This record gives sequence, structure tokens and C-alpha cells, in this order.
Amino acid sequence: MKISLLTIGKTEDNYLIEGIDIYLKRLKHYIPFRIVEIPELKNTKSLSKDQQKSKEAELIFKNIQSTDHVILLDENGKQFSSKDFSVFLNKKMVGGQQHLVFIIGGPYGFSEEVYTRSNDKVSLSQMTFSHQMIRLFFVEQLYRAYTILKGEPYHHD
Repeated sequence: MKISLLTIGKTEDNYLIEGIDIYLKRLKHYIPFRIVEIPELKNTKSLSKDQQKSKEAELIFKNIQSTDHVILLDENGKQFSSKDFSVFLNKKMVGGQQHLVFIIGGPYGFSEEVYTRSNDKVSLSQMTFSHQMIRLFFVEQLYRAYTILKGEPYHHD
């Protein structure tokens, strides 16, 4: 199985980039993982929220395959403890999923077409975080999940 994180826009703050890089290096020992950054839309002032979400959906669909298992990082998604998230990932692995694609949407979330295409929704918290911070939190939780599955001492109960 391989995992991708699809994001709208790129991470610009150096402290976040450095943190993400730390976990990317660690993750490569467990699973093929990549971050795909879709460029932010330009000249969006004349677009409604729905129009912007629709244009972002077009870009998202260009970056996923029909066989991908799509999981939206969404405030209304299922919340997990770190251990439960590791169980969720393990079920996907043993269930034969070839490619999990987690997606962080744009500033207004996802269009209905993206919700319809998704297979699951996961929420990292009831709190709202910047799209850039969520990337770091996600890669850390992904790393934590794999250390839990391997019985390694990173996670403490």
C-alpha cells in the first residue's frame, strides 16, 4: 500500500516545512508516502465560494485515479485516537487497498462532487487549524500510527 496527501496550495512557513521534512524522512522506513501540492487558484476574488470549490475539485480529480481510496480531511469526519487511527490504517492495508489518498481542501472546503467521490472522511480535531499546520499534524499522526503498528516506543499511553 502507498499513501499520498493531496493539498491545495503549498506550505510556506519554514518551521512547518522543517517539521514536515522530519516526519517525511521517518515515514519512508514504513510506507511509500508523498505529498502532492496543487497550486492555489489565482484571481479568485471574482469567484463565489462554490465556484472556487468547483475549480479546486477539477484539480483534485486530475490528481486521483478511479482505484484510489479517497479520504477527506474534513471537520465533519470521524475522529480517532492515535491508536484507533493506526487500526483504521491497518484495516485498509489488510483489506487490500493499494493507494490511500488523503486530501486537504482549500479555504472553503470541498465541493459536493469531491464529497461524492470520497470513500471516507477523517477529522483531526474539532478545532480549526490552518491548512499549512494540518499538513504537519497529519504526517506526525501518520508516523505515530506506524510506530504503534510496529510496537515501537514513540507513542506512550
